[in-house]
Amino acid sequence: MKITQYLHDVYTEMVHKVSWPTWKELQSSALIVMIASLLIALVIFVMDFSFERVMEVVYRALS
Repeated sequence: MKITQYLHDVYTEMVHKVSWPTWKELQSSALIVMIASLLIALVIFVMDFSFERVMEVVYRALS
C-alpha cells in the first residue's frame, strides 16, 4: 500500500507541481552547457600541452 501511495504522490508532484522549462529555455541552457564544456576542454588541452613541453625541456636538460 505504501508503494502505491508513493507512486501516486510522485506522479502528482511531477505533473502538477514541477515547473518544466520551455523548449526555448531548454535550448538556451543546453547551449550554455556546451560552450562552457568546450571552454573547459580547451583550458585543459592548453594546460596539458604546456606541461608536456615543459617536461620535454626538463628531460632534455637532465639527459
